Amino acid sequence: MLRTHTCGDLRKDHVGESTTLCGWVQNYRDHGGLVFIDLRDRYGLTQVVFNPDFDPEMHAVARDLRAEDVIQVTGEVIARGVDGKGKSLENPKLPTGQIEVRARELSVLNKSKTPPFEPNSQNLPNEELRLKYRFIDLRRKPLQDAMVMKHRLMQITRNYFDIKGFLEIETPILGKSTPEGARDYLVPSRIHEGAFYALPQSPQIYKQILMVAGYDRYYQIARCFRDEDLRADRQPEFTQVDIEMAFVEREDVLTTIDGLIAAYYEAFKGKELPTPLPRFSHAEVMERFGTDKPDMRFGMELVDVKEIAAECGFGVFKGTIDNGGRVRGINAKGAAGKYSRKDIDGLTEFVKGYGAKGLAFFRVKEEEGKLQLDSPIAKFFEPEHQAAIIEKLGGEAGDLLFFVADKAPVTSAALAALRNRLGKELELYGPDDFDCHWVLDFPLVVWDEEENRWEAEHHPFCMVHPDDADLMATDPGKVRAASYDLVCNGYEAASGSVRIHDPKVQQQVFDLIGMSAEEAEKRFDFLLEALRYGAPPHAGIALGLDRWVMMFGDIPNIRDVIAFPKTQKASDLMSGAPGEVDTKQLKELHIKVDASK
Repeated sequence: MLRTHTCGDLRKDHVGESTTLCGWVQNYRDHGGLVFIDLRDRYGLTQVVFNPDFDPEMHAVARDLRAEDVIQVTGEVIARGVDGKGKSLENPKLPTGQIEVRARELSVLNKSKTPPFEPNSQNLPNEELRLKYRFIDLRRKPLQDAMVMKHRLMQITRNYFDIKGFLEIETPILGKSTPEGARDYLVPSRIHEGAFYALPQSPQIYKQILMVAGYDRYYQIARCFRDEDLRADRQPEFTQVDIEMAFVEREDVLTTIDGLIAAYYEAFKGKELPTPLPRFSHAEVMERFGTDKPDMRFGMELVDVKEIAAECGFGVFKGTIDNGGRVRGINAKGAAGKYSRKDIDGLTEFVKGYGAKGLAFFRVKEEEGKLQLDSPIAKFFEPEHQAAIIEKLGGEAGDLLFFVADKAPVTSAALAALRNRLGKELELYGPDDFDCHWVLDFPLVVWDEEENRWEAEHHPFCMVHPDDADLMATDPGKVRAASYDLVCNGYEAASGSVRIHDPKVQQQVFDLIGMSAEEAEKRFDFLLEALRYGAPPHAGIALGLDRWVMMFGDIPNIRDVIAFPKTQKASDLMSGAPGEVDTKQLKELHIKVDASK
C-alpha cells in the first residue's frame, strides 16, 4: 500500500506517530515560509505543513503544488497549537481538525492540468461542464456521499433478502423485444442478419419464468433500460431492486417490502419506521389528492363543491356541472397575504399546462366578525354560497382558496400539480419529513383515445382483482388489477402486482387490449409456454434504487446519484456517447444508416 492511513483517519490519539498519506491537493496556502496543504481523498481532509527549515528542497517542491495534483506525503502527526495571540488553531469543522502532519517526505505522483472547476468550490459551473468533466465532478463530497449511500443501500438490500431466504439470480441483458410501454433500446445481431436483441426495460418476464422453474424467492439488483424522454427523476439506464415470490398473496409482498423500507429508514434516518405502512386505494387517493403518487407530508386535500357550484351565479362553475364536469378546490392555509395578484396569474398559467382553462381564487377575510370571500368573482356568489364554500374547505381568515372547473381528469391533474407546488413554496414540509404509503387496486386498463382501444395501466401481466372478474366482458373500465405502488414523498418508489399464472386468463387480458392470440404468441411465446407447464401463483415488485438514494439523501436530481449519467438528451458528455461507428462495423451488423433526415 502506498499509504498507512486515509485522509479521514487521523485523530489526536495518533499524535507522535509516523504516517503516509496519498490524495489530491485541495487547497494551498503559503504563509511566508510555512506551506500548508489540505490533502483530500474520499475519506476526508488532512492538513499537511511543509517547513523550509526542515527540508528546503522538499519545501520548494511543495510551493509548486497546485489544486488537484496527486501526492504522497510521509510525516509526523502533531497536535495543532495556538497562534501568537493564544487562539487555538484547531478546526472543529473537520474530524481531523485537531491534528496536522509535519511533512518529512513528499512524492508528486501526478501533476494535474488546471481543472475547469475546483470540486470544493462553492460556485460551481453549469451542469453541462460538470458532466463533461465528470471525473472531476465525482470528487465533490456531495456526489461521493451519494455513491457511498447507494453502496450501503445495496448492501442492506442483499443482507435483508439473504436473511429472508431469497436467491440473487441474474437475468439476461440481451433479450427479445416485447414492446409494451416505453421504447426498447435495440442491439443488432451480427450472427442473425436483420435480427435484434433488446435491452431489458425490466426483468419482468424472466423473473416470472423463474417462478415457474421453482425458484420461489428471487431478487436482483438489476440494470434496466428505457428509451424514453428524460426528466429530473429518470434516466435511460437505471438500477432497480427486482423481487418475485411464488405461492404468495398480495399482502405477503407488501409485508416483505415494509420490512425492507424499515431497514432502509433505520440505516439512514436512525429511527424506527412503524409498519405496516399505510394502505390506500387508487380511487381514494385520486379523489383526495388528484394523483396516484400523492405527497402526504402535508394536507391541502382536494374538495368537491358540486352542489354549491350548481346553484351559484358564476357561469363557469354552473356550466361545468351542467356539462358533467367537476368543480374542485384546495385551501392554501394562511397564504392570502403571500400571493399577489401577479403571483396568482403565474399560478393560472401553471395550471393551464395541465389542461385547465383557468384558475378561480378567493381570499378569505373577516369583516364585522363574519368570514367572507374576496375575489373579482365573489359578486357571483350569494352570502349563503360563500359561507358554504368556506365551510366546505375549512376556510379561516387569511386562507387562499383555489378552484378548477373542468372535466374530472383535468381537475385532478391541475390541482395535484398546484398542490405540490404550493406545498413546496409554502414550506409545508421539511427535509426530515418522510411519508411512505401503499396505493392499491389500480385500474386494470385505461382507454387510449389515440389508439381507440384499452391499454394496460401497469403492464398486461397483472392479475385481475378477484372481486372484478365478472366485469371483464361487460365493463372493463371498472376492473381493478391486483396491483400496488409504494409512494414516498410524492415519488413512485416501487411498483408491482400479483401476476397472471393461468394462460387462459392471460389471453383474456391480451384480448381486452387488442392483442390477438397470434400476436401474443409472437411477442411472448416463451412466457406463455412456460405458464402452460405448471405455473404457481406468484407476485412481485420492483423498487427504483436510484430514487431511494435521492429521497434519503435529499437529492433533487437523479443524475447526482448515478456515477456516469446521461443528459436530458440521453448523451454522455464525458465519453461522447452515443457516437458514430465505422462502416466496417455497420457492414458486419448488416445495417445501412440513412442520415439524410
